[in-house]
Amino acid sequence: MPICELPTNSTATAPPLRWHVPYRAALFETDRDELPRRIADAKRAIIARAQELFASSADNIEEDQLLEDALYALSALQNCPVV
Repeated sequence: MPICELPTNSTATAPPLRWHVPYRAALFETDRDELPRRIADAKRAIIARAQELFASSADNIEEDQLLEDALYALSALQNCPVV
């Protein structure tokens, strides 16, 4: 039986960010009918934040990596076979 492993970044020290709320809601959703909406909401929030970072001139490498990891985790969750 395949096991979906979602990446975690235990060394991340970023403060709580707006996209974390829908992201965590998707990760911990237990209702299979609700999961696609949660994933879509989280992806929208992450992409919106990525666009904000792209428009800024600050160095955002750490948060960029967190966003990339989060999108990867959501894709893994979305493609995880239902058992």
